[in-house]
Amino acid sequence: MDSIDPFTAQLPQPTAARPLLGLTVLVIEDSRYACDAMRLLCLRSGARIRRADCLRSARRHLQVYRPSIVVIDLGLPDGNGTDLIAELAASQPRVQALLAMSGDTFLEGEAMAAGADGFLAKPLVTIADFQEKILSLLPEERHPQGPRVLDNAVVIPDRIALQDDMAHIAEVLEDPPDDHALDYAAQFLTGVARLAEDKPLEDAAHALAAKRALGEAAASETAILAGLIQHRLSDKVAI
Repeated sequence: MDSIDPFTAQLPQPTAARPLLGLTVLVIEDSRYACDAMRLLCLRSGARIRRADCLRSARRHLQVYRPSIVVIDLGLPDGNGTDLIAELAASQPRVQALLAMSGDTFLEGEAMAAGADGFLAKPLVTIADFQEKILSLLPEERHPQGPRVLDNAVVIPDRIALQDDMAHIAEVLEDPPDDHALDYAAQFLTGVARLAEDKPLEDAAHALAAKRALGEAAASETAILAGLIQHRLSDKVAI
């Protein structure tokens, strides 16, 4: 809620153990695996979470609800997250904290120029890092009173959510993919693979992105990536 909201005084007050108590975080993220990590971070911090998986869904959500904090992934299936950042940065009343999120740290400058208050680099799995970043952007009255023990625990997202991500991107690559689909797949899988600590998949996604950046044909890189995805979908041990 913003500082002039008449219901602000009724919000639960943050505590040392749950420093984000009383806040609602809208996470705009197309990866179910990454979003589950955010769910766990919010849960351990006391915040409620809502999720949108694309810009269109996020805009529908924002017509009905007003979150305290908005976290926007920059690579979404229907556009660039910086477009929504610019919209929310200029809207009134403004959310308390507006953050961009990406595995590509070179995009931080673009996000900040669009109006973001902060940047979260993927993968983000440490509770203390998440809490410190959010609290640094909130007014003092939304900080817990007294000393606070930093929780350096790492959250472990649901592996079934990872399988959902693999199934999603397999559909993207199922038909002969166009340029947008290839760029999206490379970006999406880079972040997911990094969070899952899947180095072969991350390397394959990087190889596809590199070929795309050079404007060269990437049939071989796409085939390799598709094969890795199918292998992970068939690996039931991962679940």
